[in-house]
Amino acid sequence: MTPEFSSKSLYDDLVKFGHIIPVGVPGIFGRGAIFEDILTRFEAAVGRLAASDHATKVHFPPCINRQILQKSLYIDSFPQLSGTVFSFTGNDAAHRELSSRLKDDKPWGDLQTMTDCCLTPAACYPVYPTFTGTLPTDGALVDVQNWVFRHEPSDEPTRMQAFRVHEYVRLGTTDVVVAWRDLWLQRGLDILLSLGLAVKAEVATDPFFGRGGRMLAANQREQKLKFEVVCPVISAEKPTALCSFNYHQDKFGTIFNIKTSTGETADTACLGFGLERIVMALLKTHGMDPGSWPKPVREVLWT
Repeated sequence: MTPEFSSKSLYDDLVKFGHIIPVGVPGIFGRGAIFEDILTRFEAAVGRLAASDHATKVHFPPCINRQILQKSLYIDSFPQLSGTVFSFTGNDAAHRELSSRLKDDKPWGDLQTMTDCCLTPAACYPVYPTFTGTLPTDGALVDVQNWVFRHEPSDEPTRMQAFRVHEYVRLGTTDVVVAWRDLWLQRGLDILLSLGLAVKAEVATDPFFGRGGRMLAANQREQKLKFEVVCPVISAEKPTALCSFNYHQDKFGTIFNIKTSTGETADTACLGFGLERIVMALLKTHGMDPGSWPKPVREVLWT
């Protein structure tokens, strides 16, 4: 039987079974206990796969120094996705005006001031400036999981504004970084295939903004700098990206002055698993009750 795909039906099922909890804002929702259990078990499976790599595990908050995003040109490239934190810094008179507008349900954004913080748009961005200077001889490998924010309000359940990404970031020479990217592209396929998901890898591009962005996207596709592993979740014709692989060449090495042990500008690459999307793909593919999932899938996650 050909599976039926519908953004609304998937959303309705996820809500019905308590896997996601609506809060009144598109792309923002709570997660139920079963949803979180699947997510945690998938992360553990990835951890077992990566254990021999001995990556350095780090943790960052879900906000980032605004200067990092300005310096790395993220806000310039993706202004439509960026989330800048604003806060009230006014005096008593401004507070009275704020209170009045709130009571009258009037706009009050102009009474706030831009802070030094942005919401983190990708789990890897806080990593790069921490490596300014010279890398060890074999480069560096970092393991980071973080909440990220992208301003894409949508009723489509896989298109979230706040979600978690588990990333591995590789820094080093070109040959080391490219080989690592290719290794993890296969690993990403293997682990998702082992979970019974109908995934495939394809060349992809980032959603750069504007006319200049279209040129950047074309260049990215031509050089095959970005790959995604996609799976039919809400559509068979337009499968959903579950994980992505980005080779940045020496972009971040140049911006943050990261050098290899021989003094060359370092290359970087990252791999990111979209954790909520993977859970949704599993629930869509195998059913809303994990207890009824195929034995081989359960053996991977309930080891």
